[in-house]
Amino acid sequence: MADTTTIARPYAKAAFEAAEADGSLKAWSDMLNLMAEVTGDPAMRAFLVNPDVENAEKCQAVLDVCGDRLSEQGQNFVRILAENRRLALVADIATVFELLRADAERTIEAQVVSARALTKEQEKRLQTALKKQLGREVVVSSTVDESLLGGAIIRAGDLVIDGSATGKLHQLAAAMGQ
Repeated sequence: MADTTTIARPYAKAAFEAAEADGSLKAWSDMLNLMAEVTGDPAMRAFLVNPDVENAEKCQAVLDVCGDRLSEQGQNFVRILAENRRLALVADIATVFELLRADAERTIEAQVVSARALTKEQEKRLQTALKKQLGREVVVSSTVDESLLGGAIIRAGDLVIDGSATGKLHQLAAAMGQ
């Protein structure tokens, strides 16, 4: 079976092009995230994958739950996904859309996992350094993992920087042939 991201990509690109054309990237992000939340609900997911339920019923169920939070274009998008039996891919479509949006807006999200909570000053310095290195606006989100012992692991797109004490110990062990 094909990778779901590969199947989702053309739908995400179509949504992105429509959003970019009328300057509604944020609105489309919100709509796709709402659709992903709705279709990701376990009860809704079971309903959507049920082969005994007609596509029109599946479509209407998603539209009913989303209500007026979808624009006319958003509603039409749901209809197209239903017709093509792709409602179960909305989360993947939303993910690809966000990557396209970030690229167009020259932004990137950096996830930082550190042994202790970062101070605002540390986050700001990290954000500035990453912006300089990546040439993009950087949005930093951080979490704490005390098992790292010290330091941090930074993930921003394809870039991974492991500056954790645990990572350094693993590098040392590898260098010693362990």
